[in-house]
Order: sequence, then C-alpha cells, then structure tokens
Amino acid sequence: MHQHPAPSLHDRPAGHVGHRGPVSWAMAAQATLHCLTGCAIGEVLGMVIGTSLGLHELATVALAIALAFVFGYALTMRGVLRAGLPLRQALGVALAADTISIAVMEVIDNSAMLLIPGAMDAGLASGFFWGALAASLALAFVITTPVNRWLMGRGKGHAVVHAHH
Repeated sequence: MHQHPAPSLHDRPAGHVGHRGPVSWAMAAQATLHCLTGCAIGEVLGMVIGTSLGLHELATVALAIALAFVFGYALTMRGVLRAGLPLRQALGVALAADTISIAVMEVIDNSAMLLIPGAMDAGLASGFFWGALAASLALAFVITTPVNRWLMGRGKGHAVVHAHH
C-alpha cells in the first residue's frame, strides 16, 4: 500500500496555515505592533496628504485607510518574499495575515480622529492634530492586540506569517 506524505504547511491554503493554541500577550502585541507600523505609515501619510490638500474629512479618512492597507500589506509581503515565497503566494499570506487586524485598527483610529472635536480641522502645524493622531493609533493598538491574540490562537491572522519564517 502506497502512503502519501503528510501535507506540509506550504501545501495548505494560506488561511489555514500557522500556529494553533495558546498565544502569549507578548506575541500578540508584537504582531499588533508590526501591523500598526504599516497602518501608521499609511494613516499618517493619508492624513498629511488629505489635510494639506484641504480634502473633506471623509475623503482624507478614505485616503488614510487605503494607504494603511497598502503599507500594511507591503510590510508583510516584504518579509515573506524575503523568506522565498513567490509574489502571488506572498500576497495571499499578507491578505490572510493582516486584513482583519488592519480593518480593526482603521475603524478604531479613524473613528477616534473623527470623534475628537476639532482633531481633523486642527491642521498639520498643530500639536493637537498630532496628539490626537498618536492617541488614536495607541487606542487602535490596545483594542487590536486582543483581536490578534484570538486570531493567532486559532491559526489565523499573524500566525499565517509566522509559519513562513
């Protein structure tokens, strides 16, 4: 009787790869910090571009969200491409790893920016604008960390990336 080898992590679909089981808060925080880095780059760039061009608040937020996803996915793809994955598979890993995390972060930080009175209108030269943006990103980190811990414990989210390092 011919036995088939057990499938490796690379044989499974991107959404089903990764660590399952208990995940420490430190691991979840590290994954969230990685995600926050890409989100913050895109978020700050979007806010700066939108504010400097005098775009409406919602147009500025839409630009910030779009750039947060682009930079978030790009940072993840950079790491998995370096690990030797082909471009198409690296994109799949980035989508599986980051979509929920980035979406939660973006809802939190942009909601905070819109809800802090005057934050979006304060202007780039205002410490209030930058303080509100920093506070909104910090709040997004605090709320997204338990989400990432839950996802990683189920082999989802950033657990997918860890399977390729």
